[in-house]
Amino acid sequence: MSQSSNKLIAIFAAVLALILLLLYMQGSFVSKIPPGLTPQANMITTPNNTAQVEKKQVDDILSWPGTVRSRIVANVAAKMTARIIEITVHASDTVKQGDIIARLDQRELKAQEQAALAALAGVTAQAVHAQADQQRTQSLYSKEAATRENLDAVVARVKEAQAGVSQASSTVSEIQSHLADAVLLAPFDGIIVKRLKEPGDMALPGVPVVSLQTPQGLRLETDVPATCAGRYRTGMEVTVRIDSLGQTVTAQIDEISPDVDTQTHTQLIKIALPTMAGLQPGYFGWLEQACAQHVALLIPVEAVQHIGQLEVVKVLSAGKQLMRHIRTAKTFGDQIEVISGLHAGEAVLRQPQQAD
Repeated sequence: MSQSSNKLIAIFAAVLALILLLLYMQGSFVSKIPPGLTPQANMITTPNNTAQVEKKQVDDILSWPGTVRSRIVANVAAKMTARIIEITVHASDTVKQGDIIARLDQRELKAQEQAALAALAGVTAQAVHAQADQQRTQSLYSKEAATRENLDAVVARVKEAQAGVSQASSTVSEIQSHLADAVLLAPFDGIIVKRLKEPGDMALPGVPVVSLQTPQGLRLETDVPATCAGRYRTGMEVTVRIDSLGQTVTAQIDEISPDVDTQTHTQLIKIALPTMAGLQPGYFGWLEQACAQHVALLIPVEAVQHIGQLEVVKVLSAGKQLMRHIRTAKTFGDQIEVISGLHAGEAVLRQPQQAD
């Protein structure tokens, strides 16, 4: 026999096998063979191993992405305008209260401090000299060796010198306060979320250099379409999934923004998260919740068999078992939605078995 003949026979056998499989799935063999002789007919059907195709209202579970953030957030900013010399932290770094976050250029302030200290020393010396003159003039006046005008003039010089000392001291204190402001410190224990400036940038009053959060009191913040946000209430329990930890938990809505974003048509929802080992600000999470409902046909999950890429069930029809090709969608507990191949009220077999 030639090689081409072998190929033709192989193709014919494959086509014949496919035709036989389709006829089997349609129940053709069952109808032509007396009951009791086919594998399907040998199976005993009872109320325990049959189930009815049910039509029910089911929830449309949707997922909205969000970011884990802390309830307490601080933007560490400068109180003065100066160039940033050093930033000692990066995003995700842990800091303690009082740790140095950044240093600003202090050269100009140091020069001002030196000048102010020199001025303070000068007026202090003048005040000491004026007080000595006052004491001497007071002694002479008591002996009637100096006039009242001399004494009044000396007293005036003392007061003027003391005022100069007070003003110079205030200037020194102000400059030293600015010097302290040139070192940015962590206001509390926390985690650096964002580093918003780099060395060499200009620090401006009120403009954040870094953003800091506490690791306690974490919340999932997510933007939910306004059409669904109306279903939520403060205090309502919802389902949250944190992929990084592989955990799904029940959490409680803590805050709902009343404002709707005009561009995205969403509302910000903040969900208080329970204590979870390893959870940190910045983690990604999902809010999973029903936004609507639809009518679905449901059958038990165990009624579905998989033959290659096909999904099939055994249907009881007129006392016979027919193999039916179906298409399924989402599962709802121990039931699965059927989107084609079955009708409400039909009976299907659980855990179908074939006789040897």
